[in-house]
Amino acid sequence: MKLSQFKFNLPAELIANHPQEDRDEAKLMVLDRKRQTIEHKTFKDILGYFGEGDVFVINNTKVFPARLYGEKEKTGAKIEVFLLRELNRESRLWDVLVDPARKIRIGNKLYFGSDDSLVAEVIDNTTSRGRTLRFLFDGPYDEFKKTIYGLGKTPLPKIHQRDTIPEDEERYQTIYAKHEGAVAAPTAGLHFSREIMKRLELAGVTFSEITLHAGLGNFRTIEVEDLTKHKMDSEEVHIPDASTLIINEAKDQKRKVCAIGTTSMKAMETSVSIAGKVKPFNGWTNKFIFPPYDFNVANCMVSNLHLPQSSMMMMVAAFAGYDFLMQAYKEAIEHEYKFFTYGDAMLIL
Repeated sequence: MKLSQFKFNLPAELIANHPQEDRDEAKLMVLDRKRQTIEHKTFKDILGYFGEGDVFVINNTKVFPARLYGEKEKTGAKIEVFLLRELNRESRLWDVLVDPARKIRIGNKLYFGSDDSLVAEVIDNTTSRGRTLRFLFDGPYDEFKKTIYGLGKTPLPKIHQRDTIPEDEERYQTIYAKHEGAVAAPTAGLHFSREIMKRLELAGVTFSEITLHAGLGNFRTIEVEDLTKHKMDSEEVHIPDASTLIINEAKDQKRKVCAIGTTSMKAMETSVSIAGKVKPFNGWTNKFIFPPYDFNVANCMVSNLHLPQSSMMMMVAAFAGYDFLMQAYKEAIEHEYKFFTYGDAMLIL
């Protein structure tokens, strides 16, 4: 399939720029692939589709406050530093993006905080986009981490064109977030409230936790018409033994295995065996799923509604069926569903 086939006209007012009052009050569009039907519900209605022995595969990654604002030495130029990942704990080395990139050279020092409490030095231009920074901090590691997180802001995607607010700190995070490392939230999981999870448990649903530290590559513009030539950024994945047992048992018993979001789906498809079972995994994935694709594990999924020509939209199209998804998105726009980060949800059966 070609990039241009995933283009559609999304009115700007349908991109949700703020979280809804309650996590589980979002709209829920239910797509039945077998019957080719579309129903309009609220997220709470998800309870009616699952029961004893079904499994939800959830991504327990935790978003960290990755966006820092600093000043360049001498000139005082304002520089945004986006922390991508820690390269070396002892040396305080981080892989980062800087904006505007053209102003930053190796050897430049950057100052953060009103009292310049944090200083970093550019030591490498690793790629056209990225840099390696060494933070010059003498105190213990815990103190360094506290300082950096105290200065950092929630890394809300730039498309929202607004400053982060205190509410984002809690709402751009799933309630089951545990393992720090993501710079983007697994947004399908944002709809789950404690009440919904408790009620699903009471109905006999089990949660299998995996970790995929979602990266900025999910938002990067795809620039090739031939999708086979697009390269995804690598993301770190951890799938423990216990989680694979839960998933594989449900699969053996022909129960529903529901991937909560594209990140959970990507993690499972990365670590699948020839027999279609999920294996324990600790490593990296740059898997890019687009139609046509045969999924091995999950037989249903929850997803947000994604932006035109995004890699997430392509994966959902591969799962739902391209024509069916395009029909559903058209209907979603007619019914004024909200798209993207804080938007509404879709359940694909």
